[in-house]
Amino acid sequence: MHKEKKRFSYEWVMVACCFLMVFTVLGFASTPRKLFMVAVPKALGIEYGPYSLMDTFRYITTAILNLFFGALVVKYGPRKLIAFGFAFLIGAMLVWASAENLTLIYLGGIMLGVGLTMASTTMASYVVNLWCRENKGTMTGLVLCANGLGGALAMQVLSPIINESVFSYRSAYRLTALILLAAGVLVVALFRNVPSGEAPVKAAKKQPKGADWEGITLREALAKPYFYIAAISIFLTGMVLQSIVGCDANHMSNAGLDSSTAASALSLSAIALTGSKFLVGFLYDRKGIRKTMLLCDIAALGTLLMLIGIRPTAAGKVMAYGYSIISAVALPLETIMIPLVTAELFGRKSYAQMLGIVSAINTAGFSLGPPITNFVFDAIGTYVPVFWVYLLVMAGITLAFGWALGSAQKDRISKKTVS
Repeated sequence: MHKEKKRFSYEWVMVACCFLMVFTVLGFASTPRKLFMVAVPKALGIEYGPYSLMDTFRYITTAILNLFFGALVVKYGPRKLIAFGFAFLIGAMLVWASAENLTLIYLGGIMLGVGLTMASTTMASYVVNLWCRENKGTMTGLVLCANGLGGALAMQVLSPIINESVFSYRSAYRLTALILLAAGVLVVALFRNVPSGEAPVKAAKKQPKGADWEGITLREALAKPYFYIAAISIFLTGMVLQSIVGCDANHMSNAGLDSSTAASALSLSAIALTGSKFLVGFLYDRKGIRKTMLLCDIAALGTLLMLIGIRPTAAGKVMAYGYSIISAVALPLETIMIPLVTAELFGRKSYAQMLGIVSAINTAGFSLGPPITNFVFDAIGTYVPVFWVYLLVMAGITLAFGWALGSAQKDRISKKTVS
């Protein structure tokens, strides 16, 4: 009894480790990239287009590594992978701090992709799913909302340093490396791998709405039609939502909205997103995956309608602020909903492997969406036709994913009946 109680209480330490990991890794190593994307090309005399390919290297690296996430975490354990991830993130910051050409900048992008795969969203989601049986959605939302909090702090800390002089962005990279080092040492020191063959926590006292079932293997999943429908839906959702995030500021400016209103709307969006991740996780625990997913999908449709309605008028400004609130409910589709959907569709048996594959599919959508969207904008001078197309795509995704979730639920029921 004593050992079981001690292990259960350590769940909170693990959640705190994941929170700190997301807070520093995504908050300091990922979110402030917008600041550097202005400062670095200006200082080194590099055009924006070639410099922005750094993100392409990052996303490709992340997508490829996520495919092997399950095998890696089984072989080495999460603690070693997290240490490995922090080491690569620190290395990326130091490479960028001294980079004088695109080759080193791209190398830093690859290192960032490795680090983010091992020590951010996918890993945190895996650990929470492993340790938490009760309120799994709420815990996942709590951990992932650290991204927004860390990003807000990072922007305040790093922005004055970057703007101090032309090359002071190098000092900002070095400071980020030190922060990552301190956080990494603390997280790795406190982190525990789950003992082989033992459950990390007691069984849930109250049956949650979210599914927590034995699950199926990858081979079994590949034989299910709903796997492919879900995969396509997740890819397209990542493509649409990342396109929106990547062009919202430019669209507001192009639509004639004044810079002050646009800045206020985008700041409100960042604040709202921090709370919405926790809210979505909480809702999942109480209402289940289908109702939560439907809410987020409807919010995505509303987000696109709000963007289409932005004008340099009073009504258009209302649309901009409406976008800020509604998009915060839609964007969890590409973060907190990924691990929850994976657990719902495929269960515990091959969770790490399936989470890596689903995350890779989602990231592939990230890498493809923004370039396509901006290419169309360059050709026609507006994002509005693309938004209408994406509106139809999201409507189709809403129906398709609802079918996939329903089919998976019937499959689970039939397996229980047979057994």
